[in-house]
Amino acid sequence: MRVRNFWAKLIAIVAALMWALPFIGVLMTALRPSREVLYGWWNPPFHLSVDNFIAAWTHPTAALGVGLRNSLQVALGATLLPTFVASLMAYGLGRMRFRGRGPLLMLIGLLLALPQQMIAWPLFRQMHALGLLNSLAGLVLAHSAWGLPWMVFFLRGYIETLPVELEEAARIDGAGRLKTFLYVIFPLMFPALASVMVLQFTWVWNDFFMALILIFDPNKMVITQQIPLLRGQYHVDWGLLSAGTLITMSVPLLVFIFLQRYFVRGLIGGAVK
Repeated sequence: MRVRNFWAKLIAIVAALMWALPFIGVLMTALRPSREVLYGWWNPPFHLSVDNFIAAWTHPTAALGVGLRNSLQVALGATLLPTFVASLMAYGLGRMRFRGRGPLLMLIGLLLALPQQMIAWPLFRQMHALGLLNSLAGLVLAHSAWGLPWMVFFLRGYIETLPVELEEAARIDGAGRLKTFLYVIFPLMFPALASVMVLQFTWVWNDFFMALILIFDPNKMVITQQIPLLRGQYHVDWGLLSAGTLITMSVPLLVFIFLQRYFVRGLIGGAVK
């Protein structure tokens, strides 16, 4: 048993190092001058500094400080708005019985299989017709609409795990459907809401395709659009690119760290006390 545990721990350590090695390489490339990483980030000497991070943050063509602000606005809006709407839809589909409920669920399921590339041109034309092209509000609405189907399915499954007796008790006390949802069901959905918010925030933050279609103004570009602009026309500064990548990934990483406990609870279905 001891020998088996030793080999299991050794394999786990080796696997963890293999997963961490690319991140260590990016981090060392970002913290060292370009001339020191030409022949490998592992080669000495090591002169560490934050110059690449400062240069990426204040880049003359693609200042990541501006992109970070734009991405935060889009990601927060495209997370909070569809989360609330999807929770209402999930409650209606999970608890109410009405004509057309089955076809509606089937339609939502079909939307989950729709690739982004198929809606690129219709989305562009629709946003242009609404006057929302090249605006952060238009990008928020596009991401919100794209995230609704899977959020509805996820939250509906969670709502069906909640006991119906809680709602019956609220109706006996005189609460209607809306009050029952807002004061009884919605607070109990927090683990599931945290899960969908973490996933939606991460996907919106990392998105490049929709932003590429809808945003053209350099001052409105999100941070994922700015990363390719750090390459330069004739020279690729790997330290600058690595620093920009680390800045970009820091925000969703922090969000996941702070909401990790609720994220896991939501994924396994949660529990009602």
